[in-house]
Amino acid sequence: MYIFTCFTKSTFPWFGVVLVEGQRLNGSKIQFKLQKESTSFIQGLFGNIGLKVVYVFIKENINSIINIGIRTIASQTTRRSTHNNMEIPNEEKGDDQVVTSVELSVQESMADVQTDSGEHASVGKKHIEEVTAGASLAPAHSLWTADAKGAVRLRIEEGCSEEPITVHQMFKASVEKYGNIYALASKKKNKWEKITFLEYYHFCRRAAKSFLKLGLERFHGVAILGFNSAEWFFSAVGAIMAGGIMTGIYATNTPEACQYVASDSKANIIVVENKKQLDKILEIRDRLPHLKAIVQYSGPIQEKISNLYSWEEFMELGLDVSEKELDDIISSQKANQCCVLIYTSGTTGKPKGVMLSHDNITWTANHASRAGDMQPADTKQESLVSYLPLSHIAAQIYDLWTGIHWGELVYFAQPDALKGSLITTLREVCPTSHMGVPRVWEKMMEKIKQAISECGYVKKKLVTWAMSVSLEANQKCMLKDDEKPFLFSLANSLVLQRLRAELGLSCCQKFFSGAAPIGSETVQFFLGLNIHLYEAYGMSESTGPHFMSGPKAYKLPSCGKVVPGCRYKMADVDSEGTGEICFWGRNIFMGFLNMEDKTREALDEDGWLHSGDLGKIDEEGFLYITGRIKELIITAGGENVPPVPIEDAVKKELPIISNAMLIGDKRKFLSMLLTLKSSSNTETMEPTEELSLEAVEYCRNLGSQATKVSDIIGGKDKDVCRAIQEGIDRVNSAAISNAQRIQKWTILRKDFSVSGGELGPTMKLRRPVVLEMYHNVIDSLYQE
Repeated sequence: MYIFTCFTKSTFPWFGVVLVEGQRLNGSKIQFKLQKESTSFIQGLFGNIGLKVVYVFIKENINSIINIGIRTIASQTTRRSTHNNMEIPNEEKGDDQVVTSVELSVQESMADVQTDSGEHASVGKKHIEEVTAGASLAPAHSLWTADAKGAVRLRIEEGCSEEPITVHQMFKASVEKYGNIYALASKKKNKWEKITFLEYYHFCRRAAKSFLKLGLERFHGVAILGFNSAEWFFSAVGAIMAGGIMTGIYATNTPEACQYVASDSKANIIVVENKKQLDKILEIRDRLPHLKAIVQYSGPIQEKISNLYSWEEFMELGLDVSEKELDDIISSQKANQCCVLIYTSGTTGKPKGVMLSHDNITWTANHASRAGDMQPADTKQESLVSYLPLSHIAAQIYDLWTGIHWGELVYFAQPDALKGSLITTLREVCPTSHMGVPRVWEKMMEKIKQAISECGYVKKKLVTWAMSVSLEANQKCMLKDDEKPFLFSLANSLVLQRLRAELGLSCCQKFFSGAAPIGSETVQFFLGLNIHLYEAYGMSESTGPHFMSGPKAYKLPSCGKVVPGCRYKMADVDSEGTGEICFWGRNIFMGFLNMEDKTREALDEDGWLHSGDLGKIDEEGFLYITGRIKELIITAGGENVPPVPIEDAVKKELPIISNAMLIGDKRKFLSMLLTLKSSSNTETMEPTEELSLEAVEYCRNLGSQATKVSDIIGGKDKDVCRAIQEGIDRVNSAAISNAQRIQKWTILRKDFSVSGGELGPTMKLRRPVVLEMYHNVIDSLYQE
């Protein structure tokens, strides 16, 4: 029998309420009798020294407990006794799991923790050394590398001292916990087909063996080009199991952009979705010396080509590869080696290959999702719809890796999700959690506004009333659990619940926005629907979120608080408290592949990642982004102007404006490029000439009959142009100096789009591209 004894004080009542063999004990001395399932707690806590008697003396606070990692490990090993909403094939939901012997509310105790010293600090340091010694890591002397075969020192310290694990170890642990519950759902012939975590794991192993059969070399790439699917997931995890590096390619990439990524990652195998993507690779195949095979996972192969395999053929290839051969490769993998490449969108130059280690992935999948209050499947299984590009870190962490770690059920949307079918899928699935980039939320907002405008008078008044009540209540009561007034409850139950159900979000409890800053108008609109959009802020280089909003960390217009276990600092802080945001933690990337100089630019001598973003932190620890250093406009007069706040203000004042881009770097004054809200071609997603219904209604309210962009540009519509100028005048009236006033503006013929090149794959504005594309228009604004 192993005993873990703690001496407590009355100041820690949460520590005096512990289930020990079904009994509730209080007092100054508490004994924890570890049952079978609790042995992992001690092993995780003390690494190789095994199960022994441990004594921790708690004095003025609980910092010693935090130092030795109990906070995180306890929350990992504590499991509830029921399946609660897990989808289990051929099995009734029940209470057949064993109750663990320890259940602590450690998170709540963190609020008033002070810094301790002396023996407690030495305990924490000793534990970190034991964790590092106990983990199977490759030799490393630096925090970064630019070599795919390299290894790095991990940032293991007191706040994040969990033992490093590989992707396979994370997956295997999840299979042991969640093996018989559903993991993935794909719609085929109008029917959802689901597979369990155990089946998911075995499909990944089969894919891994087939990659080995095709000659995948260690630390070479497996590039995946296509829309989200179960096969995408099998290829991603299988590539890592087989010792390769998983590399996503944006489905919107040109053949030349695909060639750059495949060449830089030394891809041995490229997995494509369909003929459209296959044709891109065939066009550049001769320029890829490392390429050995292509696999197509959707649609029939129309022409027999050497080393081209259908998905069915591919999955049969590795059947004669032994389990031992694969297991030996898996066992050789180390948590501080590279397993994933995320290529930046290349808005300011060549795309950079962000190298992420096993530890980057597994640690972030655990901690970032906690900050967003995602639940493990044995508490309540989360469900979500996968539709955003998996080549981007936001979707990959949220859909793929967090899904594995917490036992989530992932439904795959249809390839035309962003062309209109997403809401249909959401209605069918009713997910518990949903993430969108700002443009997705904006498009959803525009469709709702359009639907409201088409309602009858009474219904329109009712919806407007309910949304105004919800907005007011949510602005006063920011936290989800804050008590709301009766009128809000009435509006929510009578009107807003139905609106959310129309969006497929009736069961959704958590709504996330990431990959780019979201406008205040969008956030306010969804508060009117009683939807709190939790903004996440981070980078590919921080494996996704470093700061997150959540149910317990929500304050507008902030990006939330730093993810527990991560750290930040502000560099070059000015008199107003604004500085460059710098990151530190287990989520910080290994380096840029084959780019030592760029890696040195991103990481300073002490290993801090410099984000290039400007922001400030308030007294409660909430982060506010004010702009990007590279986007900062420096006028000819030397005035520093952050463009984003001004652009957002213009869009807020003028609902007809879709995109606004401030111009003025090295210029005498500021000007602005504007685009109008217009409808999109449902097939190509190209913006058309036709104004959106919201834009048309805006024009009607001004007395204008405009229905097309061409009706307005060039000053043709005096009413609309006058209204735009008045809106810009209102923005200028709030400027802190004359240098920050917009002097001239012009409306472009077409809205910005991904296909047009002005926006990146995650809808970020590509400023250098816009400056180049419209340089003649811009120059005309500055002609005397």
